[in-house]
Amino acid sequence: MNIKGLLFGSAAALAAASGAHAADAIVAAEPEPLQYVRICDAYGKGYFYIPGTETCLKVGGKVRTEGEWYDAYDAKSHVGTMWHDRTELNIDTATDTEYGALKTNTIFRWEWNDGGNTNSKLLFANISLGGFTVGKLDSQYNLYVGYAGNVANDDVIYDGPYELNQLTYNYDAGNGFTAVISLEDSNSSGNGTYFGDANPAATHDWVTAKGDHYAPDVVAGAGYTAGTWGIKVIGGYDSVVEEGAIKARLDANFGGFKTFFMAGWNTDGDKLNQYAGTNLNSDGAACPVNRADCGWGDWAIWTGFTAPINDKLSANAQFAYTDTKIFAATANVQWYPVKNLLIQPEVSYTDWDAADTDQWAGILRFERNF
Repeated sequence: MNIKGLLFGSAAALAAASGAHAADAIVAAEPEPLQYVRICDAYGKGYFYIPGTETCLKVGGKVRTEGEWYDAYDAKSHVGTMWHDRTELNIDTATDTEYGALKTNTIFRWEWNDGGNTNSKLLFANISLGGFTVGKLDSQYNLYVGYAGNVANDDVIYDGPYELNQLTYNYDAGNGFTAVISLEDSNSSGNGTYFGDANPAATHDWVTAKGDHYAPDVVAGAGYTAGTWGIKVIGGYDSVVEEGAIKARLDANFGGFKTFFMAGWNTDGDKLNQYAGTNLNSDGAACPVNRADCGWGDWAIWTGFTAPINDKLSANAQFAYTDTKIFAATANVQWYPVKNLLIQPEVSYTDWDAADTDQWAGILRFERNF
């Protein structure tokens, strides 16, 4: 074999070997396109699609820290200053169905009180579809009419129960008329419940064993809003006491200045019930037998306003009075130095005629919402 033949043979062998290695080479796959989170604005601000699903998710909450000077709810409070901290996490979901939006609402709360331990609870957990809602949230007796005023101590004069399991139907005609009906948990405990009473030895009518009581409480109401005016009426029946109460609320909005007037009537002013009860924190010394004078008596009224000062500052006040001569007044200033950060100083005054005593109290609140 001559040298030329040897060279050609070597070149052919190298080419074959190179081709074989090329055939065995690993070719990198094309990268998959990124899947960005899609905004879901059909249910309001803050919702986004859970990747790979048609369910929309919204996550929010708040962090609050506040100092409290005395207690507007306690006629015998002698604690000069206390500090409270609270964190809430809100998780909402929504999915479109042939019956309307299928929604869930969950709120977790963690709290720390000066001199105590951290407390945690499931504040709300409910499911709604086609106007129906089932699960835990505040009583429609409060929720439907919009609670009371825009102050922290808005329920020194009791305006209804909170955090109840319920089956509720809300109706909206789309022309300003709305209505609600709700079956609500009686909130009884296994060994007997002492409604609004810090002294279980006291005797009154809201005492029952859950094992002997099965009927739910009933709440129903209707309202109409036209332009800057709105009126709502709501009634609640306490199946344990077999009494109840009715509230009517009138709202008006005059170009940013908002005001309301609300009145309640108790079906039996000599008894406390779930819808005409008391929020007084005391050892019983402020209230006579059966504690009726800690509640409304036959009636109660609330009024208040919100006055905008500028786009970051507003003033709020609320005044309430009962047939039992309990008077409560609260005023605050709400300041938002930056978006979603609230600084709120508040002052309250309460006078209990039955106890012949009064109380001044104050709050300085810092709250970040997200």
